[in-house]
Amino acid sequence: MNANGWIQIALFCAVVLALVKPLGWYMTRVFNGERTPLSPVFVPVERGLYRVAGIDERHEQTWLGYGLAMLAFHGLGFVLLYAVLRLQDVLPLNPMGQAAVAPDLAFNTAASFVTNTNWQNYGGESTLSYLSQMLGLTHQNFLSAATGIALAVALIRGFSRASARTVGSFWVDLTRCTLYVLLPICLVYALFLVSQGMPQTLGAYVDATTLEGAKQTIAVGPVASQVAIKMLGTNGGGFFNVNAAHPFENPTALSNFVQIVSIFALGAALTNVFGRMVSDERQGWAILAAMGTLFLAGVAVTYASEAAGSSVLNGLGLTGGNMEGKEVRFGIVASALFAVVTTAASCGAVNAMHDSFTALGGLIPLINMQLGEIIVGGVGAGLYGMLVFVVVAIFVAGLMVGRTPEYLGKKIEAREVKMAMLAILCLPLMMLGGTALATVLPAGLAGPANAGPHGFSEILYAFTSAAANNGSAFGGLTGNTPFYNCLLALGMLVGRFFVIVPALAIAGSLAAKKTLPASAGTFPTHGGLFVGLLVGVILIVGGLTFFPSLALGPVVEHLAGSAGQTFGTGG
Repeated sequence: MNANGWIQIALFCAVVLALVKPLGWYMTRVFNGERTPLSPVFVPVERGLYRVAGIDERHEQTWLGYGLAMLAFHGLGFVLLYAVLRLQDVLPLNPMGQAAVAPDLAFNTAASFVTNTNWQNYGGESTLSYLSQMLGLTHQNFLSAATGIALAVALIRGFSRASARTVGSFWVDLTRCTLYVLLPICLVYALFLVSQGMPQTLGAYVDATTLEGAKQTIAVGPVASQVAIKMLGTNGGGFFNVNAAHPFENPTALSNFVQIVSIFALGAALTNVFGRMVSDERQGWAILAAMGTLFLAGVAVTYASEAAGSSVLNGLGLTGGNMEGKEVRFGIVASALFAVVTTAASCGAVNAMHDSFTALGGLIPLINMQLGEIIVGGVGAGLYGMLVFVVVAIFVAGLMVGRTPEYLGKKIEAREVKMAMLAILCLPLMMLGGTALATVLPAGLAGPANAGPHGFSEILYAFTSAAANNGSAFGGLTGNTPFYNCLLALGMLVGRFFVIVPALAIAGSLAAKKTLPASAGTFPTHGGLFVGLLVGVILIVGGLTFFPSLALGPVVEHLAGSAGQTFGTGG
């Protein structure tokens, strides 16, 4: 570790914090239906879309109607994406003649992008046509991100409204998020990425002659437009196989920094949207403080571990830290920061191979996902995941003082706590259940490239990433098999929708409650005591996911005996 590394981390945090208030102000106005600087451009477009679709923007939905609309929308999106992948060999914009995607891989990929997971059991440049990348993946990158934000806003309305039956309109929230937030930012963002050297073309791959006289085919395509929403929408699905480590997906140090910032930008700003919509910005800052505490702890451990290297590397004279699986262009600090950011959010993009991190360096991304990715988290998903933990924390606080727990003037009762625990417990079910199956069945044991503890970690990481809707991987696992394609897809679907539906039920229940005035016995939820309680509850409840995995055996050996001794394949 050195001062330069910590300065880079501090600069990243400063830029993210600087964006919180302006983005929060803008998004609050968008979702409240108020005038914004872009209203003259997009209001006519918005109203035209409503007319075509037969939507009345003044008609709101109950939490159940909101949820059913969301599920139906994503069901149709799944079918469309699956069809595009299966038929890509006969569809246009396929200059390299890519074959149709296999049924099990198409199923996995459709589930992956519809759920904002973006797990990829394929190499993009060697598998997908331009149409599949644009109409299939980029299209879903926008819609899955917009859905996450819309659902977070619906839950916020549950806290901010009183004696109400509705939580908004899914169709209106989805449209406004896409039109006013995601599209404008991505247009500017993509142009910036092109200026940094990222391709944006529909031309065929380029043939070049190397210095040795050999022929090399250089993959290009509509890259910048996909990378912009992949990062901003915390999608993470790369145009190329090696994701953000590829020079065409991440050309410069500046593009790397901007990409890391964009992963956190909207998720962090949504905490300010929460504070503004409940008429107390301090509430949003308290939630962001809890997120920041967990994030900084993770960055410190990962950076320290990777910078220290291992006894094996140091014994070979390879001092200066662990550079295995990392881009020399970015080095240790930018790789460690990227790894923590992408797993604290549900992004999954990588600029280094997590399989080659040291034991502790790879452990932090795993913990980030096992906590439910509520450390900023995916756009929208991180906030509604964190608010689920807030419900549990308030319930615990009420138990400690013998009072009916309250949050923002709403009583937290049995229904809300049950829904919160249902949302939390579905994750360890899929993470640990899938891992258990894969470690006892021959089809699962055929996947890891490494034997012993690290091979187990590759499997555990895969199912954790799928259920947490992250999409990053320990690259040593061979996942493109019917077993992994189907089981991981199931984990993605459960990890997304089995959290969303209980969160919406909480929104509907809270919206119907009356708001009670604060009293002398009301627990303040905007100060350091609440932040500490929330962090503690997250770590304790998160243990339901993490510590059972330790009890499976090999991970204990991995942490205690293989730190710095067992490395992966580097992807």
